[in-house]
Amino acid sequence: MHAYRTHNCAELRASNVGEQVRLSGWVHRKRDLGGVLFVDLRDHFGITQIVPPIGSKAFEILDKMRSESVVTITGEVLARDAETVNSDLATGEIEVKAMEVSVQSATGDLPMPVFGDAEYPEETRLKYRYLDLRRERLHNNIILRSNVIASLRRRMIDQGFTEFQTPILTASSPEGARDYLVPSRVHPGKFYALPQAPQMFKQLLMVAGFDRYFQIAPCFRDEDARADRSPGEFYQLDFEMSFVTQDDVFAAIEPVLHGVFEEFANGRKVSAAPFPRIPYRESMLKYGSDKPDLRNPIIIHDVGSHFVQSGFGLFERIVGEGGVVRAIPAPGTAEKSRKFFDDMNEWARSEGHAGLGYVTRKGGEFGGPIAKNHGEAGMTALYDAMGLGPDDGCFFAAGKEGQAVKLAGAARTRVAEQLELIDENVFEFCWIVDFPMFEYDEEAKKVDFSHNPFSMPQGEMEALESKDPLDILAYQYDIVCNGVELSSGAIRNHRPEIMYKAFEIAGYSQADVDENFSGMINAFKLGAPPHGGSAPGVDRIVMLLANEPNIREVIVFPMNQKAEDLMMSAPGPVTAKQLRELNLRVVEPPKE
Repeated sequence: MHAYRTHNCAELRASNVGEQVRLSGWVHRKRDLGGVLFVDLRDHFGITQIVPPIGSKAFEILDKMRSESVVTITGEVLARDAETVNSDLATGEIEVKAMEVSVQSATGDLPMPVFGDAEYPEETRLKYRYLDLRRERLHNNIILRSNVIASLRRRMIDQGFTEFQTPILTASSPEGARDYLVPSRVHPGKFYALPQAPQMFKQLLMVAGFDRYFQIAPCFRDEDARADRSPGEFYQLDFEMSFVTQDDVFAAIEPVLHGVFEEFANGRKVSAAPFPRIPYRESMLKYGSDKPDLRNPIIIHDVGSHFVQSGFGLFERIVGEGGVVRAIPAPGTAEKSRKFFDDMNEWARSEGHAGLGYVTRKGGEFGGPIAKNHGEAGMTALYDAMGLGPDDGCFFAAGKEGQAVKLAGAARTRVAEQLELIDENVFEFCWIVDFPMFEYDEEAKKVDFSHNPFSMPQGEMEALESKDPLDILAYQYDIVCNGVELSSGAIRNHRPEIMYKAFEIAGYSQADVDENFSGMINAFKLGAPPHGGSAPGVDRIVMLLANEPNIREVIVFPMNQKAEDLMMSAPGPVTAKQLRELNLRVVEPPKE
């Protein structure tokens, strides 16, 4: 018999009754029912109920064992009585009569129990992450993550992609987020950077003639944490393709994403490919966001034209001064009290906005100050234009376009949540396309890149030379699922002369491009194919599939919001000897 186990703790069935077996695992929980001791033994695979005979040595040992101690049980498989069968457990038809118990590792007091669903402070969970990972929900999340990555890899290979590994130590780039820097011992005063993404390397692989590349790539960015972003590092399904149009990229990755989500949807519906394609400007108008949640049926309307001449002076003045009025329908709210609408207005103010106007309607009767001042005829015309019914309310976001868009998008989400309009059992994908190539930076008072400086402008050199920069669109695209951006991507600008011109419009000289992006621009001068790609975030994919609101719940050993690893005490100090080897000196920040 094996020293530790003949079976795992999810393996035994009624067909094993009468067999002598050996199991090893953690003491999950104990129940003493009138002198009869039941012990749930847990390993990675599942749980088996252990029953030691009363008065036996095995009983004595297990009775004293604390939860989460590691033991090896040798015993006989018994059939449970019909009334004690546990249909929720894979091993619920049997139990093991423990004849021998070997203690592999006894535990002391636990900082947090593993059994049960009680919530514990994040600091405790992260400091004792190995305990947290024993808990069923988190354990299952990490297994799901592994299975998702395996499925992504298999599907990419089936699509004709080849997996390559790109460098982790590379050069710092002036574009993007803040780099993590690594000092060089052999080149004093010089630094490597951890890659924010394998962007340049994957494009250089296309220049090298490999055609279709992918990897499950680690990326490093020194940026603050959010619910859908882990500080420090994250993983993405990075891929690039040669001799492709935007449509080719979509056709290659849609089956991969649709297939993975369908495989792990667990009964939830996945939108069919091809996914909808929504131009950026349309998305900002209709959804108030470039990350729209299409499970939400509410469509925002631009209704400024209805208030050009209106009895409601505030909106008339805003429109007259070049502002906008956006309407957010609130369907089926006839039975909602005035408090529902007032609470929405207070919510808008708490978010830093001036307020959220509203109109109520019940049985065709309009209510509220906006309706009273705008007039019955004006409100009827506005409702007809939006296709709203006699029992639908409506909210209004008005002001400068940027502010109104932001408020309208947030209000659209909140109204749908308050009215329970979002179907939680659906994954809705879409592409956001036709991003502007440039935007005007009000702070710097100059035109700058709006999304990705290395994207091919639509119209190529002709567009750069003949169009207003703010009217130029790029072959840039985002893929979004349920309001979560999974990735950005683009057809790349592989032509040096077009790249120089694009950077010139944004205020960068040819010398700036040559100095900051020498590896890429020099490669492009030696024969580069048209190419494009994207990089869906693995962490976010798993977060959606696991239905977790926070990305840390699907990462094995995450940092906290301050980018600290509480378990390993990182970042931490280093010795004077290590600093000397690197020719570094620590300068303490001034004390406040």
